[in-house]
Amino acid sequence: MEPLQEHIEPSQAPVPPVRPSNTLGPVSLLRDVAISVVLAVILIVFIYQPVKVEGTSMMPGLTDQERIFVNKYEYKLGPNNIHRSDLVVFHYPRDPRESYIKRVVGIPGDSVQILNGDVYVNQQKLIEPYVLDAYRDRDSMDLQIVPPENYFVLGDHRNSSSDSRTWGFVGRNAIYGKAVLVYWPFAKIGPVH
Repeated sequence: MEPLQEHIEPSQAPVPPVRPSNTLGPVSLLRDVAISVVLAVILIVFIYQPVKVEGTSMMPGLTDQERIFVNKYEYKLGPNNIHRSDLVVFHYPRDPRESYIKRVVGIPGDSVQILNGDVYVNQQKLIEPYVLDAYRDRDSMDLQIVPPENYFVLGDHRNSSSDSRTWGFVGRNAIYGKAVLVYWPFAKIGPVH
């Protein structure tokens, strides 16, 4: 007589996979919040800074009370990376506690002259689609040479802009950012032009 062997079959029911919990524990929640705060601080302190536009000197591209992001990192990459038509944010030469935003028209070494409201850079008339005819003034300015490490800047609303025509050149060390993105109001979200 053969011994009876007990035959045990493995369970036929499938074992459910282990799934992570949908609820966050207090430790993981705190970790995620801390990481988010650190990343936001790095972005705001070192790369992007939110700024409120005050005034009408950059109309129609930027209007009073709009909120924009300024890239503070781009101009730290090299000495020659500020270009004509960039919208730069800088400390106002007559009061460094104030910040202005203007468009770069002349870079170091350029000659700049204004004849009846038309801007000439290196004896070539500047094509300025961002300046509406209603915002253009008809003033003139004698030819000036932009010195090394300086920039000639103008507002797009020439009738209401205090700029290099009034207070002179902006030193490279005063420029701390490039306007890149409108984030408020929602209807105007997008790159700065």
